[in-house]
Amino acid sequence: MSEKQHRYDVAYMRMAIEWAALSHCTRKKVGALLVKDGMIISDGYNGTPSGFPNPCEDDNGDTHWYVLHAEANAILKVARSTNNAKDCTLYITLSPCKECCKLILQSGIRRVVYHQAYKDTTGLDFLSKSDIEIVELSVV
Repeated sequence: MSEKQHRYDVAYMRMAIEWAALSHCTRKKVGALLVKDGMIISDGYNGTPSGFPNPCEDDNGDTHWYVLHAEANAILKVARSTNNAKDCTLYITLSPCKECCKLILQSGIRRVVYHQAYKDTTGLDFLSKSDIEIVELSVV
């Protein structure tokens, strides 16, 4: 990886971390950016669907089943636009779960850069069997 690419990766990851702070979830705050040809084309953070109350957890601290993951929000947002995720890089603060990895593969994303690993790496194992580049990038 070139030094220029690394600098951009760090900058986009810092932006994804800032985006994660917008989440109303208390257990985990996750942010995601989709970048294509040097431009951010979509963003997302984990949270409830539009029109639902913002709290992600119930009174017991359990996450509501309908909460969307950050990468799913970003992919769905670009799907509603005139753009597409083909050949994009996904910057995400927490590595994707196995369900979101199916969306990543099907959407045409070619590169996933994540900040921290999720406890279940099944999704990353799935993506590693495809042509998708996976990069772990810890930033301060």
